[in-house]
Amino acid sequence: MDLQFLGGAREVGRSAILVNDRLLLDYGMLAGEPPQYPIDVPEPEAVVVGHGHLDHAGAVPALLSGDARPPIHWTPPTRELALTLARDTLKLHGGTLQCPFTETDVRRVTQVSETHGYEETFETAGHEVTFSNAGHIPGSAHVLVDDGDARLLYTGDFHTDDQRLVSGTTARPDADVIICESTYSDVDHEARSTVEERFVESVETTLWEGGTVVVPAFAIGRTQEMLLICEAYDIPCYVDGMGKGVTEMLLRYPEFVRDPTALRRAKSHARFVTGRNGQRERITDQPAAIVTTSGMLSGGPAMTYIPAIRSNPTNKITLTGYQVEGTPGRRLVETGSAEIDGRVLPVSAQVEQYDFSAHADRDGLRAFLDGYRDAEILVNHGDRCSAFAAELTADGFDASAPENGETVVVGE
Repeated sequence: MDLQFLGGAREVGRSAILVNDRLLLDYGMLAGEPPQYPIDVPEPEAVVVGHGHLDHAGAVPALLSGDARPPIHWTPPTRELALTLARDTLKLHGGTLQCPFTETDVRRVTQVSETHGYEETFETAGHEVTFSNAGHIPGSAHVLVDDGDARLLYTGDFHTDDQRLVSGTTARPDADVIICESTYSDVDHEARSTVEERFVESVETTLWEGGTVVVPAFAIGRTQEMLLICEAYDIPCYVDGMGKGVTEMLLRYPEFVRDPTALRRAKSHARFVTGRNGQRERITDQPAAIVTTSGMLSGGPAMTYIPAIRSNPTNKITLTGYQVEGTPGRRLVETGSAEIDGRVLPVSAQVEQYDFSAHADRDGLRAFLDGYRDAEILVNHGDRCSAFAAELTADGFDASAPENGETVVVGE
């Protein structure tokens, strides 16, 4: 089995792996200014997408910009999420060099899309493929690929612990080769229940004091997790941004969430912001949590709310995800200031950060890989892939960390 790494090797973003020159696993983008895409535009016979985040699915429509029309295989939520992200990318960058696809390409995606549930084996491009629940976001999948000679398990992004939105992965399909993500290979996550309790106590204290809490959250997965927490603890909350549509969409696929009844309650508990008639300005004076995109403050409704609440030290901004270096969210954490309308202004509101990660940490990664001590491990999707591969090798694994552009022959 030949594996060509076109993106996501020794980095977080633009995941893309070509199997046997025929089957493409993921085709994502690395968000930034400007965005980065995989190092090549292949012409696979078929495409398989593990989950609906930008770094794994964000560039998929570009594969259809020529004459080729490869089928695209994914779970139903991943299909919906990928199309949502593509339309958002068009809105932000369409018609510029920063966007490698057009509205026509996005329409073509719907024409070649083929959806599959978990544990439903299908054949494509000369391979047998099976999805298993990866426990990352709704619809996220481990991808098992069998070419008749070797069995490859592409973990995609995964989590071994339960979240309110999705259950942790328990799938351990037999495989000869593992391509394993390593995003948090040097981190030990605090227990989710402890993180929740600290978050809730902080928000409730602010609301009791008459303040407002802005909760920047990624639209896919994190927004719904925060709404579930707010409902569970009866915290009054609003939801704004792309997360509104994602929440409504996920309710159409109840089999891909842990507790669809709880998600329906959370949606009913939250008040959806329309933005009409000065609504955003009014709610910033209310003691409530406002769950809104973007999670790293790089745009979206969050940048309407931050200026409105920044001057009052009773208010809070509670960041719920990792803040990539160079993003406004990272700048806020490090300097206590935010860029607003082209000016860098101090933020007097309290700034807090909570680890609600949907990735396995070091212990989770090791526990997962312990079931594959006889397999070849290829470490990707991380900032320290080589270091983690070296740690695994020292512990008796056959592990390495390929580079982008490298072709690895496995299973011989």
